[in-house]
Amino acid sequence: MSFETNQTTTTELPKKPGIFETIKHALSSENKDFTQGSIRKGVILLAIPMILEMVMESIFALIDIYFVGHIEGQESQAVSTVMLTESVLMVLYSAAMALSMGATAIVARRVGEKNIEAASRSAAQGINLALIVAAFISILGSIFADDVLRMMGGSQAVIEVGTTYTRIMFGGSVVITLLFLINGVFRGAGNANIALWVLVIANGSNIILCPLLIHFFGLPGAAIATTTGRAVGVLIQLYFLFKSKSGLLKIKRSYFKIDWGIFKSIYSLSWVVFVQFFIASASWIFLNRIIAKFGDDAVAGYGLAIRVLMFFLLPAWGLSNAAATLVGQNLGAGQPERAEKSVWTTALYNVVYMAIVSLVCLVFADQIIYFMNDKESMGVWGKKALHIISLGYIFYGIGMVVTNSFNGAGDTKTPMFINLFGFWVFQIPFAYVLSIVLNMGPSGVFIAVVTAETLISITGVLLFRRGKWKQVKI
Repeated sequence: MSFETNQTTTTELPKKPGIFETIKHALSSENKDFTQGSIRKGVILLAIPMILEMVMESIFALIDIYFVGHIEGQESQAVSTVMLTESVLMVLYSAAMALSMGATAIVARRVGEKNIEAASRSAAQGINLALIVAAFISILGSIFADDVLRMMGGSQAVIEVGTTYTRIMFGGSVVITLLFLINGVFRGAGNANIALWVLVIANGSNIILCPLLIHFFGLPGAAIATTTGRAVGVLIQLYFLFKSKSGLLKIKRSYFKIDWGIFKSIYSLSWVVFVQFFIASASWIFLNRIIAKFGDDAVAGYGLAIRVLMFFLLPAWGLSNAAATLVGQNLGAGQPERAEKSVWTTALYNVVYMAIVSLVCLVFADQIIYFMNDKESMGVWGKKALHIISLGYIFYGIGMVVTNSFNGAGDTKTPMFINLFGFWVFQIPFAYVLSIVLNMGPSGVFIAVVTAETLISITGVLLFRRGKWKQVKI
């Protein structure tokens, strides 16, 4: 199917802006061309809203765990429920992030080619695919909510307290998937500022609703608040795609008619990315199963640490999303060397950020964990997890950028095989040996996480330098 080229006007990046002018420009609704001008400035202009977007996403997680961790008399069971549910929901998040990355890669490539109508049609087909996937997961998760918690090793107390929470969270699969997918579309188009403001408003709704609904409904209230906040975000996304004059893309209702060419392109990219994330997510499920052998407090403490770690990691993921957009758009514009230089520039910024975060976690682990929950038995494991896992932060930062750059180029199979080896062949057996065979307990799992992530990052860099991703056509 052929597309018309929409000659949407974009502005060149500013040549010598000050820091405040740069931030203002990055957060503005003005369309930007990232295929020309300073790469460093291009990274910054994309990264600022993408980092803030990921901060907003991480706040979602922290808000829930903070209020849930203060439900009197049910602290361990409530936090364990959230942790175990999130572990299985990672399958949904994997699907949502895969669809998002597939949409980002294709939209970015079309935008780099200056074919805006094709980019808009690709966005609509991505939404079609997201609805199909989310409906399937929503139905299964809602029906088997109690079995999910039981499968994850939750105690009977956790199952009794948490089944309704788990059922509501799975029931909201559609809004979770659409929120990820459509924000991926905005990022691919270079409109990362829109994705940011969507999450700001969604988070604001969650902050207001979470304590209120927990007061009236207990733990299920947290699930209702989170799902409602995300639904508000999706409604705003759809407004920007259909009605608003801001943003590069404009979707028409006719674009939702199935276009098998575009549909298959998104699917062919997304299923491989899904396998990437599924491999990682399934690994976390196995790790949680191992930790569950050491009691609810170990699971809950690990859950607190992971939420804190994700709070710091998601901004780094925002930087890596900037690399994916820059790679996609510059490959579309026929500039592979500029695409590669964008990746190394982004990786440098991520290394600096992650080094600072690692230091903060090592020095202030006590204060951070006990702010989240002051129960001593949970805090001991939370602090230990934070200390050990944060040692690998610099490698995580590099690995994130390289992985997302592969995906942004459409070379999704390389990181899939890296993950398969790093997580399933190495991490899971290593964690079992350390924690169970060598009797190191949960600490063995934490050490396995650091070691595996470091090896994955080093392997990714070596393969990226070969440059085969530059020849991928999508």
